Amino acid sequence: MIPIRDYRPSGIVPYVTVGLILLNLIVYAYQLSFSPRALTWIDGCAWQAEFGEKVTPPGFDPRAYLAYAGGRGCRYPVSRRDEFVIRYGLIPAEFWSGKDLPPTVSFPIWLTLLTSMFLHGGLLHILSNMLYLWIFGDNVEGALGHGRFLIFYLLSGAGGAGLQLAASASSTAPMIGASGAIAGVMGAYLVLFPWSRILTLVPFFFFLHFVEVPAVLILGLWFVIQFLSGLLDPGGVGGVAWFAHLGGFLAGALLVFPLKRRGVVPGLVWWWRRHRSPWGW
Repeated sequence: MIPIRDYRPSGIVPYVTVGLILLNLIVYAYQLSFSPRALTWIDGCAWQAEFGEKVTPPGFDPRAYLAYAGGRGCRYPVSRRDEFVIRYGLIPAEFWSGKDLPPTVSFPIWLTLLTSMFLHGGLLHILSNMLYLWIFGDNVEGALGHGRFLIFYLLSGAGGAGLQLAASASSTAPMIGASGAIAGVMGAYLVLFPWSRILTLVPFFFFLHFVEVPAVLILGLWFVIQFLSGLLDPGGVGGVAWFAHLGGFLAGALLVFPLKRRGVVPGLVWWWRRHRSPWGW
């Protein structure tokens, strides 16, 4: 099920949503400017000195190491593009150690919580993220206001990253992507507008169907899929940070309440008030 659009007007010009989409696309274009073929060299001994000889430094490829370095020394080859991702991505083991290991950054290592949110692993990764942000972001921005929506977005991304950091604390694989922050937007949308109709593309064998479904169905199903996938692959071995999605979604659903505009009543709250038991249960 792929959401295409919603039918709820936001009533605002979503400056922050559009700005975030443009910023993500600009950073991705800059990321692509680094050659995937040009090589640079990273000191792997610093990583193994910190975490032990059995730890695989980020981006380490044994075959490339033997081919380009002759199997000797601490330095191992990575592409310029991979080096950029390693430098600004969020690496759980490095984050928890508090030490900035090669390749280093010019700011405190904890800020990779933010820089990693604007990197992406491929064209499909960024396009799918930006599609979800475009569909759901404007309405959430309208309910929160421009400034608070930006704060909400960054906090949701940090919340998602925090849960993934806890789930894969010893990993040296860089975490990148806006998925945690956008999952937060989706969680907020579910709380605010659960009955909003979403035009959804549903593949059925060799056919594609467009159907309208309530947000609570498509977003609730999405959350369940992330939860089950996280149980099967808690460390994100398959390359997807499932717990970042879960953490971002839950953070967004909770952050709605302190950050929403005064007078905005979330749809789930309205539904509960209308259907709660006369005995106050």
